[in-house]
Amino acid sequence: MAEIERESMEYDVVIVGAGPAGLSAAIRLKQLDSDLSVVVLEKGSEVGAHILSGAVLDPSGIDALIPDWKEKGAPIKTKVTKDNFYLLGEGGHMRVPNWPMPPLMNNHGNYIVSMGNVCRWMAEQAEELGVEIFPGMACSELVYDGDRVKGVVAGVFGLEPDGSYGPNTEPGMELHGKYVFIAEGVRGSLAKELIAKYDLSKESGPQKYGIGIKEIWDIDPEKHREGTVTHTMGWPLGSNAGGGSFAYHAENNQLFLGFVVHLNYKNPYLRPYQEFQRMKHHPVIADLLEGGKRVAYGARAITEGGYQAMPHPVFPGGALLGCSVGLVNVPRIKGNHNAMLSGKAAAEAAYEALKAGREGDVLDSYATELKEGPVGKDLKRVRNVKPMWSKFGLAASLALGGFDMWTNNLFGLSLFGTLKHGKTDAAATGKASSFKPIDYPKPDGTISFDRLTSVSFSMTNHEESQPCHLRLKDPEVPIKVNLPEFDEPAQRYCPAGVYEVVEKDGKPEFVINFQNCVHCKTCDIKDPSQNINWTTPQGGDGPNYPNM
Repeated sequence: MAEIERESMEYDVVIVGAGPAGLSAAIRLKQLDSDLSVVVLEKGSEVGAHILSGAVLDPSGIDALIPDWKEKGAPIKTKVTKDNFYLLGEGGHMRVPNWPMPPLMNNHGNYIVSMGNVCRWMAEQAEELGVEIFPGMACSELVYDGDRVKGVVAGVFGLEPDGSYGPNTEPGMELHGKYVFIAEGVRGSLAKELIAKYDLSKESGPQKYGIGIKEIWDIDPEKHREGTVTHTMGWPLGSNAGGGSFAYHAENNQLFLGFVVHLNYKNPYLRPYQEFQRMKHHPVIADLLEGGKRVAYGARAITEGGYQAMPHPVFPGGALLGCSVGLVNVPRIKGNHNAMLSGKAAAEAAYEALKAGREGDVLDSYATELKEGPVGKDLKRVRNVKPMWSKFGLAASLALGGFDMWTNNLFGLSLFGTLKHGKTDAAATGKASSFKPIDYPKPDGTISFDRLTSVSFSMTNHEESQPCHLRLKDPEVPIKVNLPEFDEPAQRYCPAGVYEVVEKDGKPEFVINFQNCVHCKTCDIKDPSQNINWTTPQGGDGPNYPNM
C-alpha cells in the first residue's frame, strides 16, 4: 500500500482527551502563557459524551486550577450534607458509624456532580482562553520522530470493514506538538502503546481495575434527599468479588446510582451487570427507586491500583495524565481531583520547558511532582487498602485498612510498608471447572433490566460499516481456549452484551456485536487470554451520555 499522505498542523502542546485531566492541562497552559498554541482532541461526539463518573467531587483540584469557579458558574452546586455507609445482607443492613473512619473518608466539603457537565463547563473556560477543542476526533495512531513522540493521527473516517483505505476514506490529519499529553482515561489504546514501548511500568506493580456501572434515576420527590451520599458493601457480591454500590442524591430529584465490581474476581461465571441489577432489589435501594424512572445508563472501567501501580508518567515528547496513569483513591472512590491536579502539574512542567527553549524531551519535573506532590500524598496514605481487600477479604480489609489509613493520617507511615498487588486481573480468572454457574433472577422491567435495554439508555451508536474496533489477536482463542477453560467469560463480564457464543452449523461461534460497545474497556482488561485489544472507533461513535 502506498504511503498515506496527510496534512499536518503544528502546536506547542497536543492533548488527547477532553476529560478533567486534559482540560485542566489546557486551561493551565493558557493561564501561564496566552500565546501558547494548545489543541484538545476528543473522540466523543461532544465534550462530556464519553464522561462517566460517580461522582462526589473533592474540590481541591478545581480550587487549584480555577479558584473563582463558583463566581464563574461551574455546575458544582450540590454540597454533601449527609454521609451513610452500610454493610448489606440479603434482606437487611447495618450502618457503619462515621466516627471510626479516618478524616480522609469524610465527604464534608465535597460536591455531588455530573462530571460530564463539569467537563462541558471546563471546555467553555478553555475555549475562552483560546484553546482549540475538536470533538469527534478520535486519535488512532501516535506519530514518532526517532525516539520521541511527535504527535498523533486524528480524524480517520470511512475505513473499509477490513481496515483498509478505500475510495471514500478520509485519512485524517497529523497534529504535531512540542509536547503531547495523553489523557484518554482508563486503559486508553495510545497509553497502552506508550507504556509498552517505553517500558513505563518496569518499576511499578500491575495496574488493577474495577468496572463501574451507573444509572441515573428521576425519583419520587418525597424520597429525594439532596446532598445525601450512601455507599454500601457486602451483598450481593459476598465472597465472590470485591466492590459495592453508591447512591448520590443530586439536584433536580435525580439519583446517581452505581455499582463497582473489582475485576480481580476468580469465578468466571460472575456477571457484574446482573450483580448490579440484583443489588437494586435490596430494600435499602428498592424503596428509593419505587415510583421512579430510569433515564440514563453507562459503564466504564476504573483504575484501582493506586500508588504502587502508577506507571512512570513521562516519555520522550510527552506525558500521561489522569486515569492514563491511574490516580483513583480507592477507599474514597475519588479520582477527578487528582486528574485535575495531574493536568495542572503537566502543564506547568511543559510551560517551564518551552520557556527554556526545550521541546520533545522528558518532563522529569512532572513525574517528580506527581509522585511527591498532593496527588502522590493522597494516594500513598491509602496504598494498602486495595491489596488488603484482595488478599484478606472485606471484613479484614475494613479493620486493617482503617487502621493503616489512621497511622498514615496521624504519623505519615504504615506498619505494613507497601503491599504488592500480585497478579493481573486477567490472570486472576479461575477455570470454569472450579466453579458453579450463578443463577441470576430475571429482570422485572421496573427496577431491573436486561443488558440490551440498558444499552439503549446510553445512546450508543457506531457506524456499522467501519472495522470492528474490538480486535482479536488470535480469532481462534475464544472457542479453542476460552470456551473450554473459562466457559468464555466475555459473554458475562461485558455490561453491554457485545460478546456472544452462538451455535452455527452445529459448532460454537464467537460473535462480536461491536455496535453495542459503551467503551468501558473491561474486555481489554479481564479477558483471561489477553486476546482482546480495545482500539478507538472512528470519532463521534460510542455512547452519548447526557449528564453522567
